[in-house]
Amino acid sequence: MAESKRKLADGALFAEIPCQNQKMPITNPSEIEYNTSTRSSIGLEWELACVDHTSRELTPAGPGILEKLGSDDSFPQATAELLTNTVELVSAPHDRVKDAVADLQTMIDRTREIADPMGVDLMCAGTHPFSQWFQQEVTPGKERYATLIERTQWWGRQLMIWGVHMHVGIEDREKVLPILNGLLTYYPHFQALSASSPFWVGEDTGYASNRAMMFQQLPTAGLPPQLGAWANYEQLVEDMTHVGIINDLSELRWDVRPSPKWGTVELRFCDGLPTSQELASLAALAQCLVEELSTRLDDGVGIENLQPWFVRENKWRAARYGLDAIIINDAAGNERFVTDDLLALLDRLAPISERLGCADELDGIRMILDRGASYQRQRAVAAANAGSLKAVVSSLVSELRDGLGA
Repeated sequence: MAESKRKLADGALFAEIPCQNQKMPITNPSEIEYNTSTRSSIGLEWELACVDHTSRELTPAGPGILEKLGSDDSFPQATAELLTNTVELVSAPHDRVKDAVADLQTMIDRTREIADPMGVDLMCAGTHPFSQWFQQEVTPGKERYATLIERTQWWGRQLMIWGVHMHVGIEDREKVLPILNGLLTYYPHFQALSASSPFWVGEDTGYASNRAMMFQQLPTAGLPPQLGAWANYEQLVEDMTHVGIINDLSELRWDVRPSPKWGTVELRFCDGLPTSQELASLAALAQCLVEELSTRLDDGVGIENLQPWFVRENKWRAARYGLDAIIINDAAGNERFVTDDLLALLDRLAPISERLGCADELDGIRMILDRGASYQRQRAVAAANAGSLKAVVSSLVSELRDGLGA
């Protein structure tokens, strides 16, 4: 309690503005302003790892790349992340998925122009297959990163992980928590499709997504509570701030969370996605699901929620088994292969995708099902190269540069 009182006495509380290194003072944490945004607009954040061209080890090239890129508050942009081996690319908000992805592709091209002469390649996956966490450097000069590491110690230092975050616009704050709760039913779908972290420090973990298991170890990460009204969220933030659990909203690192500054719900389910094709497909799925849930609320139709213990079990099943998972798909406890549920979901969302202009991107999920998710492709590369994880990194570099092909 003494620590929390000291923090509260230091001055105004701060809530991080997502996607930017700026902060917004909150004079009363029980009143969280929600800035509405265009309904079902989409903004994307893509964390990329920097690897040495020869050794394929992670390399601390992020600060040097960002310095040469330059930075301002305009979008698209590139920003620092927790570790110096990472560059995060951030799109502007757009009505169409293809435009948000085009923003990121522009930034990748600019980043690669700088990285290539440095002997640095870019890749994306939930984890690096063999680099050691204790050899990585924390980005200097960022107070929130220093605080995170000081507090979480061994677990925080091990966060050698990458993900994709998707912001989807919600025009009315009273819709945010019902939509968030409804999205939890589809957690395993996103996790299975994006799973790309089977290897950790040179070992096959047996999981499709080891990242999901690691990230939830942080004290305010993992699954969100299933809250009802916006006032419940405000009370939670006030309580957590009062006792010093958090100092700003960014420290609620839930797998899906409200983003009041941008007027969005932020989906953080996904492992790092190796290709822009996969990124576009998962973003289309997110956009269409939020729009479907929002329409149900408009029509006065309830959104069915899964019990929290079912949600937690589904998260584990998808992290463990990926696209082979059998998931719980309703409150009655009925089960189904996640791949079968995905195919039915694609058919159901097709009219919405046509209306939102992301039909081709949503249909790309079928390509993932046909070609395999990244964790499956990585294991196949290792098997074809006598277990070489260096070959796996090379394949990830090639996928980001060239895509999955036809």
